[in-house]
Amino acid sequence: MSAYTTLYETPGPRGVRRNRVLTGVVALALLAVAAFVYVRFDAKDQWAAEKWTPLLRADVWATFILPGLAGTLSAAVVGVVLAGLFGLVFATARLSEHTWVRVPAAVVVEFFRSVPLLLMIFFAFFGSYVLIGVNISAFAAVVFGLTLYNGSVIAEIVRAGVLSLPRGQREAAYAVGMRKGQVMRLVLLPQALKAMMPALVSQFVVLLKDSALGLIVGYDELVDRGLNGIAANFSNVIPAAILIAAIFIVINMALDRLAQRLGARARTA
Repeated sequence: MSAYTTLYETPGPRGVRRNRVLTGVVALALLAVAAFVYVRFDAKDQWAAEKWTPLLRADVWATFILPGLAGTLSAAVVGVVLAGLFGLVFATARLSEHTWVRVPAAVVVEFFRSVPLLLMIFFAFFGSYVLIGVNISAFAAVVFGLTLYNGSVIAEIVRAGVLSLPRGQREAAYAVGMRKGQVMRLVLLPQALKAMMPALVSQFVVLLKDSALGLIVGYDELVDRGLNGIAANFSNVIPAAILIAAIFIVINMALDRLAQRLGARARTA
């Protein structure tokens, strides 16, 4: 029995016809929106060749797009690694049986989940001199914010994944003589990670997109390079924004495909 038939009843002939009609209506509505956008952009000469031709030039890619993409990916990769470590540590702490460990960890996680990421990046960049007497780089400020905010969300994802496992898994591990650390590392986390993979990948996609907030502190990333670089030189804000959005979509689709492969491999392992 498939997951679909487990969760939902298979529609009958009337339901199939209704679904087809609704699909057709939604498709027509989307086509109407697309046509409206195309006509309005065309009226403002946004499809003119002089606005799109610069985006095909090698020097534009070498000067603006590729350096900005490198900055975005650098912050995202470091942020993913540090946020993942932060999430594992604080999820484990929140699952601790010791109150003096569990409560402070919960306070830290809830605090950084509640503070807007933009404020964290801003505070790290401008407040570092007040706190430690040193101005940190824009890259460090962006990674700081991405790590704390997304790490706190990942901590909750991991904690929820572990708590969703049957209690018998933990009891069986204790019964064969495993210690608490071994139970978490060898029994609970490997099983929970399989179930958490879609949520984790979704959060990593959010982290990648949130790296664009680095423009508030002047970090050299894709959105800043595209909008403030290409558009300023060629007066083509809309085409530049469409290109940047397309690049983000391609990267996020690649992440999703990677997650599907990892999930399939984990299920067959």
